[in-house]
Amino acid sequence: MSDDNAYAEALFRTAKYRPEFPAKGFAAIDVARRWGSDFVRWYNTEHRHSGIRYVTPEQRHAGDDQAILASRHTLYQAARANNPKRWSRKTRNWSPIGAVTLNPERDKVVSAATASAESMRLAT
Repeated sequence: MSDDNAYAEALFRTAKYRPEFPAKGFAAIDVARRWGSDFVRWYNTEHRHSGIRYVTPEQRHAGDDQAILASRHTLYQAARANNPKRWSRKTRNWSPIGAVTLNPERDKVVSAATASAESMRLAT
């Protein structure tokens, strides 16, 4: 079983719960391909992901997320200042997040092994 299965399952669940997902399947392969292509475009350019602070993957990859999140932070702070009784806690955390990887544990192992191999190469 792959470590990445949970991510594939999450993606499938997102696809399955789209309103336009056909309950009885696709009529033909070309219809399925077109739907899949439209879904990927929506998922990357319109769908705001909670794991990356409600920006789209496209915004994140373009580096636009930092300005968007800073703007949201300013907006929330102003809203809280204008009506403090409405806020019982701090505002949502809109600070940009760091790198997102599928298998951070494996990434650490690979990085350590690569660094070790490089130091061994330099020592010889």
